[in-house]
Amino acid sequence: MNDLVKMKDDEWLETDGLGGFASGTVSGIRTRRYHALLLTATNPPSGRVVLVNGVDAWVETLGGCFSLSSQLYNPDVVHPDGAARIEQFKADPWPQWLYRLEDGSKIQFEIFACNGASVTVLAWRLLTATKKAILSLRPFLSGRDYHSMHRENGAFQFEPHVEGKRLVWHPYSGLPGIIVLANGDYHHEPDWYRNFLYQQERARGLDFIEDLAAPGLFRCDLARAEAVCILAAEGFENGLLAADESAEKLAADLRGSELRRRQKFSLPLERSADAYLVRRGGGKTILAGYPWFTDWGRDTFIALRGLCLANQRFDEARDILLEWAGVVSEGMLPNRFPDQGDQPEYNSVDASLWYIIAVHDFLEAIKTRDGSASDSDRNALRQAVEAILAGYSQGTRFGIHMDQDALLAAGAPGMQLTWMDSKIGDWVVTPRTGKAVEIQALWLNALWIGSRFSERWKEFFMRGQKSFCTRFWNERGGYLYDVIDVDHQPGKVDALFRPNQIFALGGLPISLVTGERAESILEAVTQRLWTPLGLRSLAPAEPGYALRYEGGVRERDSVYHQGTVWPWLMGSFVEAWVRVHGESDSAKREARTRFLTPIVKHLNSAGLGHVSEIADADAPHTPRGCPFQAWSLAELIRLDRTVLRLAEKQEISASSRARAASNK
Repeated sequence: MNDLVKMKDDEWLETDGLGGFASGTVSGIRTRRYHALLLTATNPPSGRVVLVNGVDAWVETLGGCFSLSSQLYNPDVVHPDGAARIEQFKADPWPQWLYRLEDGSKIQFEIFACNGASVTVLAWRLLTATKKAILSLRPFLSGRDYHSMHRENGAFQFEPHVEGKRLVWHPYSGLPGIIVLANGDYHHEPDWYRNFLYQQERARGLDFIEDLAAPGLFRCDLARAEAVCILAAEGFENGLLAADESAEKLAADLRGSELRRRQKFSLPLERSADAYLVRRGGGKTILAGYPWFTDWGRDTFIALRGLCLANQRFDEARDILLEWAGVVSEGMLPNRFPDQGDQPEYNSVDASLWYIIAVHDFLEAIKTRDGSASDSDRNALRQAVEAILAGYSQGTRFGIHMDQDALLAAGAPGMQLTWMDSKIGDWVVTPRTGKAVEIQALWLNALWIGSRFSERWKEFFMRGQKSFCTRFWNERGGYLYDVIDVDHQPGKVDALFRPNQIFALGGLPISLVTGERAESILEAVTQRLWTPLGLRSLAPAEPGYALRYEGGVRERDSVYHQGTVWPWLMGSFVEAWVRVHGESDSAKREARTRFLTPIVKHLNSAGLGHVSEIADADAPHTPRGCPFQAWSLAELIRLDRTVLRLAEKQEISASSRARAASNK
């Protein structure tokens, strides 16, 4: 491998099931403030802090001294040159590098995180015979909030505490200690390494320079055995680190148990999906994405259908739905739980509606499966559905209420309630106050689901469906309005061509538009919004359309939904396409070839094995935003395993093709 640019763009991810993770680039050069070897969720899955940012590594042989790592320093200086020695990289079952040294020696390096504990294992193995191979490791430590940056200061505590074979650093009070267990000799050489430069942060208009503490060196004899460095957050290792075991024995045990756990997933995409399922309290939740998102209600319920139901992880789906059922407030579910503190934020109109969709799909999926949900579980879910419908129909926060036409109105000054939720200061970029089209699709589907539990919702559904078909059809354009009764002004419409109308055709249990109108909408969306990585959030001919998502925070937030491509929308679009084309096996095959192939190819770039949050509106549709996004991956899995599943035989899955491609 010698394409340093691609190696710096492609990222790997290892997660611990608690909200913590390790991540980096294939090159080994950290390009984000979030790239770290030990990043711990102190209040799973939130309260995340960076403890160990990275390492410098080099090996001394009879042929000389060769670096196995590279760092980027200000001003754009790469040093040392370890990335140039990378011959091969594999992401499966965890990140593994093969280094070829100039004297012919080969060294394998691997990193894996352990599920259920804040533990990361690093191991180097000499693959060629030699009389001398001394590996030196210099860890870089911080102890900061994962959104922040670290600078040289006099408060950092460099001295480790010796606890048997372990060294434990407590760099700052109030943070977990950093446990390091290595099978080499430690040499205390405290120093600061200054001016690490993070390219991705600079491109995002954020602080991009950091100083890190380097307490000392570990020296290991690779000619004798593999070099092992186990990193753990004190109090979060959950019993995985036996106090009296050697680093080699512990690493071997952890490697074996983690490999067995991952081998239970039949395909790579299942393992990728597992990264987003994490602990919250006594239950489970879904993280919206790595590296910077926590669990968002909207994202959780959209992603649950692909990550859990399509992968037949029904127990996790039940646990997630029950966990969230306990936080219904005035008919609303939280949009998100913040990183710091436990007070949820109730500022979404659609999170609660997506919850009802997820409950419906869960109950449908387990109809023939005993034990996936008890009667009390089912009752709890139905009560949550009833509470949401009652709260919305009677009226709740932010002007959310069922209007006389049985459609759902929502919106208040200064609020962004739909998934197009970008806000800059007091400026709501796409407010969409009134009756937004996808909110009506969700609302009417929710009423339909509610009517299966209680007859009281049937009349509202019938009346609302009639109102929708009458009021949202844009006869002149041949598609649906994006919002009607804009700003709660009866009859005022927003005719901007956006992808939200696709939910009236696909992505939800029932379609609201069929026949010629559905064909007209689908054709318009395909021609104006479809890209190989998803749907544009605004058509190119519309005012405000943005070619690229780039620049500082304000620049990026202002175009977040102004053309920027969203891969998660591909799920509803492809399902709509298949419904319009008859749901035959031939239609499904055509949809796979035409729409899924580019997404599958994308699995081998950016966030490896995952699907990005967004991409540029114009070609080449460069991936942007969060490289590991739950609902983007989930909708790919849902398409592959449910929507495009053939009636006559099992189709080769997208994840199988991705694995085959990665092994070429």
